[in-house]
Amino acid sequence: MTKHILILFALATIFSCKNDKKDNGKLNVVTTTTMITDLVKNIGGDFINVQGLMGSGVDPHLYKASEGDVSKLVNADIIFYNGLHLEGKLVEVFEKMGSKTKTPIALAEEIDKATLIGSDYFASNYDPHVWFNITYFKQFANKVTAVLSEKDPKNSVNYIENEKQYLEKLNALQLKIKNTIDTLPKEKRILVTAHDAFNYFGKNYGFEVVGLQGLSTATEAGVQDVQKLAAFIIEKDVKAIFVESSVPKRTIEALQAAVNSKGHKVEIGGTLYSDALGNDGTVEGTYIGMFEYNVNTIVNALK
Repeated sequence: MTKHILILFALATIFSCKNDKKDNGKLNVVTTTTMITDLVKNIGGDFINVQGLMGSGVDPHLYKASEGDVSKLVNADIIFYNGLHLEGKLVEVFEKMGSKTKTPIALAEEIDKATLIGSDYFASNYDPHVWFNITYFKQFANKVTAVLSEKDPKNSVNYIENEKQYLEKLNALQLKIKNTIDTLPKEKRILVTAHDAFNYFGKNYGFEVVGLQGLSTATEAGVQDVQKLAAFIIEKDVKAIFVESSVPKRTIEALQAAVNSKGHKVEIGGTLYSDALGNDGTVEGTYIGMFEYNVNTIVNALK
């Protein structure tokens, strides 16, 4: 175990000795990614206290727990995280917490592994960007509702009702997205982004997805990767490529320059939200708003 983690857990031992009293009698729930935070807020409503560790634009692949994070985690009643090694540098923290205080809940464990996309970039051997399959996100909602209801049975009816309303919104989102994507000819459905966060999206909606950095932002694209992808863009006559909000845009700008230097014009079609939602208080700051924004941006740029 790294020295960083050892220090954090020395602090965690101190924090764990504190009174575990809930604020205002509500469950204290800690979440990792912004997508999970938004989901839990929709299900829990005003009946829980929610603290998200990661904010807008934060890359979960590279995120490290701070002393403040450990305090939140140790004093939480419930911890929800994505799993499949998305939160790579938090895995050791969660494993230690599971053995000492509580078992953090990896929502992706609810998914049938046989349906997942394989990946050699992660210890789980699966692509962890599962929220881009809305059906999987519905399974997340089911699990969150079940856990909240078990921990707080007096409010179970409220959690179940909130889930019902949220699932109706997700059903409407699926229909709206399909109708928008249907306006884009199949031969134009080539999505080039900073890293391969959109494979589940591509699988569902018939896009060929190519990421410059691979599945994890922990790996960096080299000159060969840029040149190879530039040749692909020219061959396929791709009209636009996309920046991601949680990944530095310099790699996509380098790709655009490489394509343009060969006499082929490619536009940067906009910024997509991949590993994190937009700012709080904006449409893109919600899972539903983010998904709809991404689809509109992709379709409008590739038409």
